[in-house]
Amino acid sequence: MAPRGDVARRKTAGATCGKPTTMLTVEPHPLLEVAAFVTAFPAPLGAVPVSPRVAALLPSVDAPAPLRSDDALRAAVRDLLRHGGYKPTGRGKPSSEYLIRAVSEGALGSINAAVDTCNAVSLHSGLPISVVDLDRAQAPFRIAVAPGGTRYVFNASGQEIDVGGLLCLFDAEGPCANAVKDAQRTKTRPETTRTLSVVWGTRDASGRAQETADWYRRLLEEAGATTEPVTGTAPR
Repeated sequence: MAPRGDVARRKTAGATCGKPTTMLTVEPHPLLEVAAFVTAFPAPLGAVPVSPRVAALLPSVDAPAPLRSDDALRAAVRDLLRHGGYKPTGRGKPSSEYLIRAVSEGALGSINAAVDTCNAVSLHSGLPISVVDLDRAQAPFRIAVAPGGTRYVFNASGQEIDVGGLLCLFDAEGPCANAVKDAQRTKTRPETTRTLSVVWGTRDASGRAQETADWYRRLLEEAGATTEPVTGTAPR
């Protein structure tokens, strides 16, 4: 998505999908620089193998990659999340920081081709990334700061996260993803064939979100998926 795009209209990935055009509206924000795209997989995720290239990126933060995180970028991402009043610390830290810790502890397991690719790119780029199953979410989509007290379930155990003050992706039912923890109700599953990915970038690292999304899309396409960017214009 263009760094300052605020309303995006696109066809879902793969014209043969036969799905209607979807809209993503991004509310004005002084720090957010977002990139988004849709992916159509060649088969349900349960039958799509994780590519060797992605598997090689996951075990270590030192694995060869075109992008690398640093302390300055991590601070900028926290400032982005903090802007609306959210406190990105402890269990509420950015997912990109969680990945670094998980890898260092040997606790990052494989989930599926969509999530593993997302995790590999987030780990090395330093930017949080959300992935939602487009067939479990409901249009229209928008990105905005969640009101105080907003909560949703983020795992299969039923645990909730308070996302008040945090930038979130909303669908017709409410918030479903953000730079910390995505909602359980729209997470991928073995039957998933189409996803929407959101790269949560910051203007303090201008261009990083698009660079990350471009690399992310290349990895998916090398594995046989089809991707289509979400491009934006100013909101009305």
